[in-house]
Amino acid sequence: MAINSNQEEIQKLNAEMRYLEQTAEVLQQRINMMNTALADLTYANTTIEGIEQEKENAEMLVPIGGSSYVQVKLANPDKIIVGLGAGVSVEKSLVDAKTTFTERLDELEKTLKYAQTQFNQVVERINSSQKRIEYLLNSTHQGNV
Repeated sequence: MAINSNQEEIQKLNAEMRYLEQTAEVLQQRINMMNTALADLTYANTTIEGIEQEKENAEMLVPIGGSSYVQVKLANPDKIIVGLGAGVSVEKSLVDAKTTFTERLDELEKTLKYAQTQFNQVVERINSSQKRIEYLLNSTHQGNV
């Protein structure tokens, strides 16, 4: 009778582990997306700090992707177009844009930390379930000998 009980528990743990593994995968994808967004926001913030040091009509190299740049003249260093999402952008002063990016960075770092904590908890639960399954399998095997 203990063997059937062990087998039932093993089946439940296996089902739980499949669910936890899917959850871990989703969390890992979210963490990767947040890391990408964090790098993007950090780059934007650094760029704004660089622009802050420049005067009007200063010549600059602007990255266009693929390790390529275009040389431009800075028309108005105090006006930044900031994306709000869903294809909507708004013009902000350089100071307001810096504040916006700093707030976004802070919020994203908090969200990332929370997601990483959740991921770690899920991984701990997977490891604990795996150890329990191994114990049950060993005890079932010993009971059959």
